[in-house]
Amino acid sequence: MTYTLDKYRNIGIAAHIDAGKTTVTERILFFTGVSHKIGEVHEGEATMDWMEQEQERGITIQSAATTCFWKDCQINIIDTPGHVDFTIEVGRSLRVLDGVVSVFCGVAGVQPQSETVWRQASRYRVPSIIFVNKLDRVGADFFAAVNSVNDKLAEGRSVAMQIPIGESENFNGIIDVLTGKMVKFHNDAKDLEPQVTWEDAPADYADQIEEMKMEIIEKACDVDEALAEKFLNEEEISLEEIKAAVRKGVAKRELFPAFCGTAFKNKGVQLLLDAVVDYLPSPLDVPSIKGIDVKTEQEVERKSDKSEPFAALAFKIMTDPFVGVLTFARVYSGVLKSGSYVYNAAKGTKERVSRLLQMHSNKREEIKQASAGDIVAIVGIKDINTGDTLCDESHPVLLESIDIPAPVISTSVEPKTKSDYEKMVLALKKMNQEDPSFQFTYNHETGQTEISGMGELHLEIVVDRLKREHKVEVEQGKLQVSYKETIQKPADIEGKFVKQSGGRGQYGHVWLKMEPLERGTGYQFENAVVGGTIPKEYIPAVEKGMKEALAEGILTGSPVVDLKVTLYDGSYHDVDSSEVAFKMATKMAFREGMQQGASVLLEPIMKVEVDTPDEYLGDVMGDLNSRRGRILGMETKGSTQTVNAEVPLGEMFGYATQLRSLTKGRAGYSMEFECYREVAKSVQEEIVASKK
Repeated sequence: MTYTLDKYRNIGIAAHIDAGKTTVTERILFFTGVSHKIGEVHEGEATMDWMEQEQERGITIQSAATTCFWKDCQINIIDTPGHVDFTIEVGRSLRVLDGVVSVFCGVAGVQPQSETVWRQASRYRVPSIIFVNKLDRVGADFFAAVNSVNDKLAEGRSVAMQIPIGESENFNGIIDVLTGKMVKFHNDAKDLEPQVTWEDAPADYADQIEEMKMEIIEKACDVDEALAEKFLNEEEISLEEIKAAVRKGVAKRELFPAFCGTAFKNKGVQLLLDAVVDYLPSPLDVPSIKGIDVKTEQEVERKSDKSEPFAALAFKIMTDPFVGVLTFARVYSGVLKSGSYVYNAAKGTKERVSRLLQMHSNKREEIKQASAGDIVAIVGIKDINTGDTLCDESHPVLLESIDIPAPVISTSVEPKTKSDYEKMVLALKKMNQEDPSFQFTYNHETGQTEISGMGELHLEIVVDRLKREHKVEVEQGKLQVSYKETIQKPADIEGKFVKQSGGRGQYGHVWLKMEPLERGTGYQFENAVVGGTIPKEYIPAVEKGMKEALAEGILTGSPVVDLKVTLYDGSYHDVDSSEVAFKMATKMAFREGMQQGASVLLEPIMKVEVDTPDEYLGDVMGDLNSRRGRILGMETKGSTQTVNAEVPLGEMFGYATQLRSLTKGRAGYSMEFECYREVAKSVQEEIVASKK
């Protein structure tokens, strides 16, 4: 059966770790008839968590794609990880989706990783609906969770669409506010086919329903002028008109309707599916994708239409033991046929599509073609990276790529046997292609291979995969923090490279200004040479020399960031000047500039949230302070206290064990990267000494 584009929903399920994303996805697959057995995360049997490491740990590591059908719609779903170490999986999935179901825990409300996911969705302008899960838990409160979303994320634009009936284990019904009807769940636990009945809501809820319905209409009027006019004129407003206005608000990210349930007990999932169909946009409801025409360098638009030239974005690369490299792509326009050729606009290469697959987690179904709106896996493309654009060769277009976060932690790895070295490098290359937030380099000074990633767990999984998937046993070194360097004040420097040793000499001479930039700005280069004091052909050599020099600062050999370099003067020699000489002169100037500019070390700062029982609060805070932590605030949630703090990553190694022993195993914590910040002078001296 083929579906028209207005019946497509490309959605993601995203949330903080342990809010129940994968369980929600498993129930969706069961209720839509894709799977006939419910896979449980805690039993290691979740369909979407197919990697051995995911099943053992009960967490999602890689985003998994699947397709299901509900009412008369085709829903393409991507289940994303909640752990901060795998944040790239969330970012690249959101980049290609039209909507997201943001799952929140009914007890905890907004948690740190929920904020990160929300920020990523905002960056890519992805519309969202809210599902407050785990209402069967003690202390769960749907309205408190919606309020916390309004306070911390949605700026008051979230609105409750349902009323839960019964608390914690007695949660047994949901009232739909717009219709005034109640769905009642008659059998509990994990009954495979819950018995439900629809009936009129109890009379004692009438006032609450009326009040909440008015709030929905008022918020819908803010985004729909026609509805607002009808409302002001006190005309009758139909259910369809309210739904259409809410849907419009969702598509513009001006409204975030909230729904409730408990996925584990199968309650509220069908109503969530109805909400996905009713409120999340189809590819036709979101703005057309924009890109740069490779030939003219002008901005062009690609509409979600089969008749448009083909354009797709590769958002994930995966190595499959049976079919080789799989490229997951979102098709934005046109049609892609199995056996046809595509053009990689990012690399300027042409590749043949040998097969097209529709994925269901790690199972696959072969299809003959994919068109605008589809999410597919392509077999046969060899040279490709995450974020590359695949398009029609006669209409080449470059779509906006995907942000790759910089690694914050590294360790060395060495194969136990020398013969395994090549095998290890090949495996690391494959993993880097699959996950660009993981990187590896060869350190010439130590003769070791260094791997870098987003956290301890990230690197642990890499080492585990080397052993299991690639059969390479490795020795792992001590974990190291990825520091960066920058300057604190402007520097004006001269770099001169002159070499005369018989035959042709070398001559390069530059004057540079180096200025510090705001944190997170990166690196900027400006050519301000006037009057031809340095010929145009040598300017790229200066730029290249500077880029190479930035790879190693003067304190710890860490990369240099947040710096503006202006080349404003210099001189050259008609015979002796060369690109090499200008590169050398630039590198000499750079080292001088780092000293003149008072070079300083930057360290990664983590946002840490600790949930602890009241009696251990003092110990937990004392421990965070001893780790150079800065306490930002506290929040009381029942009998537990939530401490928010910022702590340098270098002080957080082994924190899980320490927290367990401090609180007799009763506290938990989550941590995510916040920013890079200057290291205190005394600490900097210690770090520099240890590196040397």
